[in-house]
Amino acid sequence: MAERFDRIWHNARLATVRRDLPDLGVIEQGVIAARDGRIVFAGARSDFPSDADTAERIDCAGRWITPGLIDCHTHLVFGGNRAHEFELRLQGASYEEIARAGGGIVSTVAATRASSETDLVAGALPRLDVLIGEGVTTVEIKSGYGLNTETEMRQLSAARELGRNRPVSIRTSFLGAHALPLEADGDKDRYIDLVCREMLPAVAQAGLADAVDAFMEGIAFSGEQTARVFRAAKALGLPVKLHADQLSNLGGAALAAEFSALSADHLEHTDEAGAAAMAQAGTVAVLLPGAFYFIRETNKPPVELFRAHGVNMALATDCNPGSSPLTSLLLAMNMGATLFRMNVAECLAGVTREGARALGILGATGTLEAGKTCDLAIWDIERPAELVYRMGFNPLHQRVRRGQ
Repeated sequence: MAERFDRIWHNARLATVRRDLPDLGVIEQGVIAARDGRIVFAGARSDFPSDADTAERIDCAGRWITPGLIDCHTHLVFGGNRAHEFELRLQGASYEEIARAGGGIVSTVAATRASSETDLVAGALPRLDVLIGEGVTTVEIKSGYGLNTETEMRQLSAARELGRNRPVSIRTSFLGAHALPLEADGDKDRYIDLVCREMLPAVAQAGLADAVDAFMEGIAFSGEQTARVFRAAKALGLPVKLHADQLSNLGGAALAAEFSALSADHLEHTDEAGAAAMAQAGTVAVLLPGAFYFIRETNKPPVELFRAHGVNMALATDCNPGSSPLTSLLLAMNMGATLFRMNVAECLAGVTREGARALGILGATGTLEAGKTCDLAIWDIERPAELVYRMGFNPLHQRVRRGQ
């Protein structure tokens, strides 16, 4: 009896991005078959049963299929915007100067605290729609613009609501240790106490976070303060991530590795010891060229060191109102290539396989292979390099999520 599938895509070229296949795991005469929202077969036409039965058969006319794209680092839910700070930056003010003057993250906190969950969802949907329109099927969204229990939970709840409003998978990260709120009166230790003893347990009990993040930097929190947050997260069974080594090298990459973090993100000032520690721990390097570009950073992430030590590299938009108002993962790939000198395979793996690894969901998505969620992006391109090469051009033909 012939095996039956819900849907078959044939006459396609596959970039499976499988690690066990060379380069991008390309299969020129490819077929994908799905059942119950999962990939049952992804391989060569010659290996696919000729008598397969299906409810729908789709001729891709030679188009390329990749895994659905994954944006593994965003701050998509927030109130207001910071266009005025952009003007100040154009006049010569630095990111740190703006932050120390009461702008930056703290200004977004005020706007976010004043926003209802409905407002936050409505504001984020247009940004999410642009990402979806580029073939994105999974988006990570951080809190961090509330800095009190009520607003942090409202942000995370709004992020989850986005996943109910759109056909997209949402992963959430609690980022209470993002900045110091004004009411803390400069007492970072007391605020970290609040994060660990009140905010984090409340978020965990409500099931609103898939991971816990922090910002370890001179203008944010120290290594010891970050470690306290991570210990509290681990005690609650939550994995950790870290904004590390963005503006200076405080040893963030090594600290992330010490706690077996899913990822360390930014990493413009990471040294070889940090890269080696990340490799040993299996911590993914999430590179964020939008922020590097927007704040006119000059130190590039040590891509050569990451290659030399075997650190897996992901790419993301870092969509946020202050340092990376970017909603194009395709442009992030181009920036990864032009600014950081990543190659095409690294860029495409960075927004699929490695993005999934950075979220701890590689077992479920991120590559084209049997058993994984049938999240696909079908492209009108002649070769995968076009996805990295073009700027401001979207060649998406069709996006498929869970086989639909």
